[in-house]
Amino acid sequence: MNEFLTTYKLPIIFGLLGLILAVLLLALGFLKTLLLIVMVAIGVAIGFYFKETKLLDQYFKS
Repeated sequence: MNEFLTTYKLPIIFGLLGLILAVLLLALGFLKTLLLIVMVAIGVAIGFYFKETKLLDQYFKS
């Protein structure tokens, strides 16, 4: 089973992402789903920016 998951990891991940996207399109509609995807992408970009600039490291030190 572990060998199967390592061999087909990317198809499984993208299959699940496709399923989630299809459910969102059916439940919310195209424009709301598109807005959600854009907002998530902006959030990820801001997170990468803060990680690369180490701007918030002083607040999250353990």
